[in-house]
Amino acid sequence: MIRYALTCPNDHSFESWFQSAEAFDRLTASGRLSCTVCGATEVTKSLMAPAVRPARKAGEAEQKPRPLSAPANPAEEALAALRRKVEENSEYVGMNFATEARAIHDGDAPDRAIYGEARLDEAKKLIEDGVPVAPLPFMPGRKTN
Repeated sequence: MIRYALTCPNDHSFESWFQSAEAFDRLTASGRLSCTVCGATEVTKSLMAPAVRPARKAGEAEQKPRPLSAPANPAEEALAALRRKVEENSEYVGMNFATEARAIHDGDAPDRAIYGEARLDEAKKLIEDGVPVAPLPFMPGRKTN
């Protein structure tokens, strides 16, 4: 992917992403690329400064790696803490959640804390049958990128 700063004959400036430089050329030649403000199809590339990371200072490379992202606010911190607590104190049962929850409720499986995934119809049926369940405000770790 490549990002270009673009301008039209009416001096409108905007940016757009393209699969490649050739993709930009094809779209421009076919007239399928237009200004986001006025719709003009005579769009050209503008000068654009590259995004360059500064060089590392001596000793920086040995620092402990940082997480990819950190909670941005107290609500995200609370959700991260909840997730850790659920994952540390419960057993992940995956797509078998509805079956396991019902078996625990009926006494056919050992009583334990579980979490997992269920289809909407399965979750509704559990609630209708009095099985205590609640949705979690996050996806299981195995389901995220």
